[in-house]
Amino acid sequence: MFNRDFAFNQFRTLFAPRKPRHPLVRVAVGLLGLAILAAMVFIGVFVGAAMILVGLAWKLLASRKPGPSRPADPNVVKGEYHVVRKSALPASR
Repeated sequence: MFNRDFAFNQFRTLFAPRKPRHPLVRVAVGLLGLAILAAMVFIGVFVGAAMILVGLAWKLLASRKPGPSRPADPNVVKGEYHVVRKSALPASR
């Protein structure tokens, strides 16, 4: 039983993250992590900006195309309408 427990603990610690003991190596690993994080943020901002620009260009180019024209319906009357206040209406009695 002891042998099986030992093997399990050894396997579990195989993938456990460990900090380096030397102070300069710790600083170097920390700076490397910050550089990777900064690169990911930098790339993410540019990918997001590119997606916005492509979307705007798509909308602008799509609005230039004329839509399909339908024949005019003879039952539709076009006109201008004005809202009239109740006091301007004539008395109906």
